[in-house]
Amino acid sequence: MPSLVFRKGLDLKHAVAGMLADNYHSAIVDRIKADDFTYRAGRLTLHLAREFGFCYGVDRAVDYAYQTRERFPDRHVFLTGEIIHNPHVNEKLRAMGVRFLSDDPGAIDRLAADDVVILPAFGVTVAMLEQLDRRGCTLVDTTCGSVLNVWKNVRRYAEGGYTSIIHGKVWHEETQATASQAVQYGGKYLVVFDRAETERVCNYIRRGGETRDLTTRFASAVSADFDFDRDLQRIGLANQTTMLMSESLQIGEMIRTAMVERYGAANLGERYQAFDTICSATQDRQDAVVALLRDKPVDLMIVIGGYNSSNTTNLARICAGSRPTFHVADPECLRSAQEIRHRPVGFKEEVTATEWLPAKGPVRIGLTSGASTPDNLVGATITKLAEFCR
Repeated sequence: MPSLVFRKGLDLKHAVAGMLADNYHSAIVDRIKADDFTYRAGRLTLHLAREFGFCYGVDRAVDYAYQTRERFPDRHVFLTGEIIHNPHVNEKLRAMGVRFLSDDPGAIDRLAADDVVILPAFGVTVAMLEQLDRRGCTLVDTTCGSVLNVWKNVRRYAEGGYTSIIHGKVWHEETQATASQAVQYGGKYLVVFDRAETERVCNYIRRGGETRDLTTRFASAVSADFDFDRDLQRIGLANQTTMLMSESLQIGEMIRTAMVERYGAANLGERYQAFDTICSATQDRQDAVVALLRDKPVDLMIVIGGYNSSNTTNLARICAGSRPTFHVADPECLRSAQEIRHRPVGFKEEVTATEWLPAKGPVRIGLTSGASTPDNLVGATITKLAEFCR
């Protein structure tokens, strides 16, 4: 029997609203928003980005997860993996009795028809969806609309005979799900992480040649039986929705230029397609932090969010270009006015910095948070900063 699928909530929004507010709301954040996104206390002047924290898609996914637990109190409820990339939110769900299939790779084969499985905001692969459907369990699909829009375009590319080049992280759940959509509709894909990888691909598009290095470099980032000569003749551009917008645009221009140089401008329409699939919330948060850095006199930036959150990492990248920047996972990383745990841009591990906060005089701090970071963590961070700057 095919699975029962809920895609528009479970009509329990009001029933879980109080619990969501208790877990994630922040009164101090509300006050700062009302005061022109500025907070002053003691030596501290803090400027909050005008777009930050939970986006619509994340808010919806967490809401649906809480509704699911409320709707099915006596049934086993599972998540395929993290609902969003924020450890605080995921631990709240674990505490509510939601189990994670990613904790036990064999668990999916033991699902029963009366079990309930929540699909995360960044979606799941076609193969996993088919596997869940065969189990016949109830599904609650929280896949973000922006991700669904990318899938629609990737399917269009596949059906038109275009290979999808996806700007994203090949290990990220969203990119894996998007790539699976291309294959499902008979297409091919190649995932590029950055401009350096894109330049390698573009050089081959222009000149052809030996493929051994490309085959090795992209061994885990291409569809099965990928042929660099055959499968790069017609290209459709896509992206992981949380990547850095400016980089996605640059990568698109690099590929477009290479296709023109190889096939001529008159043939571009038959050789290359691209649609704007950057998530609007991701772009809004990036634009807001650029505006903060441009318009406010801040000495340093704090970016709050999970270390495995792509959109949070990209906010930190933007900030680090002009200010000392500390990407922290949560308020506990601010250990004292002398010591902070953070992950520097480009690093894979958390480090500890000392003497990070000026000991005397006025302190001007800019603050933003990723789309998977709830307001309560932002508020707790601000409270700590105020204590450190008395």
